[in-house]
Amino acid sequence: MSGHLAGSTVPNPVIPGFHPDPSICRVGDDYYLVCSSFEYFPGIPVFHSRDLVNWTQLGNALDRPSQLRLPREMPSSAGIYAPTLRHHDGRFWLIVTNVGDSGNMLFTATDPAGPWSDPVRLPGVPGIDPDLAWDEDGTCWCTVAGISQVRLDPYTGETLGEPERTWSGTGGQAPEAPHLYRIGEYWYLLIAEGGTERGHGVSIARGRTPTGPFESCPANPVLTHRSTNHPIQNTGHADLVQAPDGSWWMVLLGVRPRGGTPGWHVIGRETFLAPVEWVDDWPVVGPLTPELPAPAWPLIPATGLPVRDDFDHAELQPCWISVRERPAQLVTTKERSGWLTLHAAGASLDEPDPVFVGRRQQHLDCSVRTLIDPAEGRGGLAVRLDERHHYEIEAVDGRVTVFARIGPLRTEVASILVPAGPVVLGVEIGPHPPEDSRTAPDLLSFGVELPDGGFTPLASLDGRYLSTEVAGGFTGRVIGMYAAAGTVHFDWFDYEPTSAS
Repeated sequence: MSGHLAGSTVPNPVIPGFHPDPSICRVGDDYYLVCSSFEYFPGIPVFHSRDLVNWTQLGNALDRPSQLRLPREMPSSAGIYAPTLRHHDGRFWLIVTNVGDSGNMLFTATDPAGPWSDPVRLPGVPGIDPDLAWDEDGTCWCTVAGISQVRLDPYTGETLGEPERTWSGTGGQAPEAPHLYRIGEYWYLLIAEGGTERGHGVSIARGRTPTGPFESCPANPVLTHRSTNHPIQNTGHADLVQAPDGSWWMVLLGVRPRGGTPGWHVIGRETFLAPVEWVDDWPVVGPLTPELPAPAWPLIPATGLPVRDDFDHAELQPCWISVRERPAQLVTTKERSGWLTLHAAGASLDEPDPVFVGRRQQHLDCSVRTLIDPAEGRGGLAVRLDERHHYEIEAVDGRVTVFARIGPLRTEVASILVPAGPVVLGVEIGPHPPEDSRTAPDLLSFGVELPDGGFTPLASLDGRYLSTEVAGGFTGRVIGMYAAAGTVHFDWFDYEPTSAS
């Protein structure tokens, strides 16, 4: 493997923030990757890379209501689970589960940037985490969590025969995230097991046919960080890809917990990259560290997202997501030139379908600002985990207030009078001061920028209450703008990391 690696290092995770359940495929020199999106619309972000390290979001595969239904009665952390992306016969194939509504669905595209088709429903495919693989005679096999397999006509969605159980891991809980591959002389079945929390791991088996029988790898799990002090935890839900130079790589999810026991992860499950070497026809996964040796083929410059979005385009950039839906009549950049306009439909972020436009928190430490004009309504800047766990700073003409929702409790934390008219709202997210052995993962300071001074903090809130370990679920923080009453306008939105994390 050392012959394929250069001496430089690159940051890991390669796609930071709430980007779980990565699935990857390569076409020529281009890599494409998708992730789960749960209750957010548009769904399934689609990324492109030439080097496996620097990724650019091309769009979202499910960007139309005809493709994605997320009803208001659907709980947070339901919705879009564990897509698999494959390229076969000149077409991209995307199979996924909409938990709580449509079940398993299949989409196709000739260009991964879209447009993607309307869904082909798969009523005969049970369970979640569906995978697609084709054998030499063109038979398409669909494997799902559990683990079971069924032959599938991917054009019609018809299943051919009944699902049959196959290798389900080494006995760990929740065998899921199956991916089936033909590599060399064997078919390999890669799965996750142990649950998506600290016990998560990756296991693999091989057989001579796509249906097995499968032989478990003697070294299973081939990757896990359970019961270690590794800074990256919950490692699992992996997918394999071969580079043009013949080297192999694994993308997987993991988290970066901070603070004291039990360790809180706040920005969700992220996408990591690890090298893979084959020994005796079994994969050996290299070290997964915050700094990974870079692939030897030429790197392209990291593009990332701009610090500021001025909302000067007719359509929002693909990084912006909303809760369950985004009605065009409520969210627009066309009503007031150079501004994002939000028309309220609910009283607060406690509602299941607020008018909210946010982007994933991708750095452990960051600074966010937005300029809001609340003259026609009430709205603000929020950090959201779900309906029951969010903090926000809200402006109504002449007053700014900080609110906290933690489980069943909602409270006003602080309030200040400000000059009438537009006002800059902000949040600073950074390390929590070390007060005792139960130090929280971070501190969120909400405040305003007034014309006669810099940032004036109004309240500092404990970050643990916006963590998965407290709130539960499968998502990470999303930071964005919302309308709670009437109409509010936002001139720009700044997001800037304040450390290398």
